[in-house]
Amino acid sequence: MVATEEDLVAPPAERPARTWPWLVAGVLIVLVLGSVARFLEDTIPAAAKGTSLEKFAAAVEYPIYAITLGLIGNVIVYYSGLRERIADAVRTEFFIKTGLVLLGASINLSLIVKAAGPAILQAVLLISSVFLITWYLGGLLGLDEKLRALLSAAVSICGVSAAIAAAGAVRAKREQLAYAASLVIIFALPSIFILPWLADVFGLSPAVAGAWIGGNIDTTAAVTAAGAIAGEQTLQIATIVKATQNALIGIVAVALTAYFAFKVEKDADAQRPGLRQLWDRFPKFVLGFIAASAIGTWYAGTVSAAEAKAHIGVVNDLRTWFLILAFVSIGLQLRVSALREAGWRPVAVFGGATLANLAIGLGLASILFAGFTV
Repeated sequence: MVATEEDLVAPPAERPARTWPWLVAGVLIVLVLGSVARFLEDTIPAAAKGTSLEKFAAAVEYPIYAITLGLIGNVIVYYSGLRERIADAVRTEFFIKTGLVLLGASINLSLIVKAAGPAILQAVLLISSVFLITWYLGGLLGLDEKLRALLSAAVSICGVSAAIAAAGAVRAKREQLAYAASLVIIFALPSIFILPWLADVFGLSPAVAGAWIGGNIDTTAAVTAAGAIAGEQTLQIATIVKATQNALIGIVAVALTAYFAFKVEKDADAQRPGLRQLWDRFPKFVLGFIAASAIGTWYAGTVSAAEAKAHIGVVNDLRTWFLILAFVSIGLQLRVSALREAGWRPVAVFGGATLANLAIGLGLASILFAGFTV
């Protein structure tokens, strides 16, 4: 059976019944945790003002509160037996993609056009090199070829979404997809905090830092969290770079489909992948992101600056809410059981590929985005 996003939760035989009351309960849990994160972000800096913790409290932003609360919630729902029952309400992909489409409204379309050239070049070079390195490391350590494909797509493109696309392309087992997704999240969580810190230590400009973060952190949600911590300009470039990588999922999925059908499984009757499959794999939120930018740019040019700022501010506030819900969901979705079952070799492959991704990505971002201004 082909793995899908549904397989990121427990196998069907282990899933308790999910009814709409549990869905409502799950939505309420996500909303309550998100509201607490927003409350903490608003009140703690004010409470710490004038104390020795003032600077630290001001530096801690909503992604940190949201992820931390999500992880705490994860422990509670796991030990209370509720995690599988409320899983339908924990929709990281939906929350993050809605938030990113809303983010497009605050980014001038000219910036997207300006950054498109280096972003596309970086995406092609980074995806190609990191995919091949991960594939090589997986072969070196004797991983199953389908798991190699999932890990290679996940670490080189965009994490869970790429793993899902690759799983469909190579007909991976659901436990392989669950394992790859768990690896992605476990590696992405520390990256949210480490990369903004390293960007500051290295003295990177907002554009270079954004390109580095957008090209390296695997999940779109984690890229957004790290960008938000690093600053608004860094967030904008990181989002553009990550959206560019996301747009290449379809091409990689089609290539993997053809490779496994005609090379690995050697099925002479396999149907050749076509443009329809490419479109099916294309992440549609990228189009929404560009459309929101075009509408926001047009609107800002038709009203006064004060009016545009006020209305874009409302959209930005809504965007922050969706991102908070996404970050809470990241914490709630973390699973470590699959990692224990798979052993150390996939972890070593993913870790080695991540280090290569960091080094190559830093080099490309420093070259392609040198002198770039937001």
